[in-house]
Amino acid sequence: MKIVPYSPTWPQRFQAERQSILSALGPLADSCAIEHIGSTAVPGLAAKPIIDIMLGLPALNDIAPYIPALKSAGFHLQPQMAAAMPDRHYFAKPAAHPREVHLHAVALDSAFWSDKLAFRDALRADEPLAGQYADLKRQLAYDHSGDRAAYTDAKSGFIASVLAMAAGKPHGKPAAR
Repeated sequence: MKIVPYSPTWPQRFQAERQSILSALGPLADSCAIEHIGSTAVPGLAAKPIIDIMLGLPALNDIAPYIPALKSAGFHLQPQMAAAMPDRHYFAKPAAHPREVHLHAVALDSAFWSDKLAFRDALRADEPLAGQYADLKRQLAYDHSGDRAAYTDAKSGFIASVLAMAAGKPHGKPAAR
């Protein structure tokens, strides 16, 4: 797992992928929202060089008829992830590692949708907080270099703290400022 310095090409890559997704969705595109999420969506933040995209749908199952078009656009459904993530459909591009893009299709009214946007927006609004997150990610990438699940789990406390802060709720482990 490799954390790299921020690249100013990431937003442009997102826009190109967004257009590809919109084309694949045809008439469904008008009722969807597409957002750049994850660390590559935060200017200046070090990240794994994978563009994370969130596709918000009126209902999760609305995506089913468009899966072949998404596959034609290079997005490969990862059905093995369904048990771990029943609230979303997960696609990867390309199909094999190393991956360049992750696409998360979720319902617009889901907690996943609102949490991912709240976390991204909190980091965008607070440069020291984003720096703190970058430091944590670098350390965790080193500590868990061969175990992506452990890396992801180890970030969960920080993410929960930021989401609680963003929601104005008390929380047990505040992110240091």
